[in-house]
Amino acid sequence: MPMPLGIYVSVPFCRTKCSYCNFASDVFSRAVFERYVDRVCAEIERSRVTAESMGGDMEHEIDSIYLGGGTPSILDSHQLERIFVTIRQNFCLQTASEITVECAPGTLSEPILDALQRTGVNRVSLGVQSFIHRESAAVGRPEQRSTIVDDMARLRARDITNINIDLIAGLPHQTAESWESSLSQAIDSGAPHVSAYMLEIDEDSRLGRELMAGGTRYHAHFVPDEDLTADLYLTACERLNAAGIEQYEISNFACAGFESRHNLKYWLRQPYLGFGVDAHSMLRTSTDAYRLVNATGSAPPAGTQPCEISSSDLDAVRFSTAASLDWYLSGAPLFRTPVSRRGALEETLFLGLRLQRGVDWTRVAGEFGADAVARLSPALDEFIQGGLMIEDGKLVRLTARGRLLSNEIFQQFLTATDSVLEARTQGCEV
Repeated sequence: MPMPLGIYVSVPFCRTKCSYCNFASDVFSRAVFERYVDRVCAEIERSRVTAESMGGDMEHEIDSIYLGGGTPSILDSHQLERIFVTIRQNFCLQTASEITVECAPGTLSEPILDALQRTGVNRVSLGVQSFIHRESAAVGRPEQRSTIVDDMARLRARDITNINIDLIAGLPHQTAESWESSLSQAIDSGAPHVSAYMLEIDEDSRLGRELMAGGTRYHAHFVPDEDLTADLYLTACERLNAAGIEQYEISNFACAGFESRHNLKYWLRQPYLGFGVDAHSMLRTSTDAYRLVNATGSAPPAGTQPCEISSSDLDAVRFSTAASLDWYLSGAPLFRTPVSRRGALEETLFLGLRLQRGVDWTRVAGEFGADAVARLSPALDEFIQGGLMIEDGKLVRLTARGRLLSNEIFQQFLTATDSVLEARTQGCEV
């Protein structure tokens, strides 16, 4: 049975650039907003042609839309509405679809609230990061707690009650006591979804570069150490689960029925299309042999090189847009990555293990063969004995300690797949 698509639209504009951020977003003149929306809408209108040229199989029906960034709520209301209208004109939006917009506290003007309501938005993700002003201000988020509370009240007055709160553990000046306060306020807010991330020190961010240099700008010398950050994360797991906001993914917690349906598409390897700067797409491989051969046999300028994977070994195709606003607006070509059966197995493992439910081992065997399970079993046994994973019937999942070390586990687990499908894999690895 065909699976509906998820639609993601990247809006790379911010009021201020957070010091820890390494995303393809920044502060730009509002003069470029209209030109950007023009480009995004044209890209949406060409989506079927794009999918065919990439060798992907694209459904017309969609059941989730997600506008992320950046801060989509700093667009003008007519620009926001135009994106939604263009999506509806080119896709069939199912009834009761999930429609999410990321918003920064303090950006929800009345015209934007009107636009959210008119376009059918039923979920908003608020980038709170911390309810403690000193912590949020240290990374470039000046919002006060009163602004957050007021924004949530005004969203609910518009019948937008499915609200996510983003929190980050490990911000400058953060302590166990201040983190407890942020968690309590998130729980008391009544938001049915909370995302709790551990601060990632990335050399491409201003804060990351300053930390690596041992400097003091951006409050770098007040960033908690890794042990404290890990403790804060574990505290979040305990407090949120106890409050009925249960963990369903490494960084995501929700009341029953409020899990992010759009993000689940990523973790379950369901098809989605991305539009805008640094937007990613994943489609199942087309069954049209002519289209598939054309797509795999040539590569656009600056894109991926031709890959020797045989069409029979292809599982899916991933493609992405330029990560620079200037390149994107200039019409830079897509970057295409075919996914082999081996690549699909790897993705099934490291994406599925992010979920609290874990990976269904019988499904892995059914999709990739019993030999895949047999060859992965030694690595699995090692993780189980080390207390990093548990086996519950046919399901395999990470323990609490395993979630803290998830990146290391994923890397080791993927190494164990090297020989699983070797006999079936030809050409380049993806």
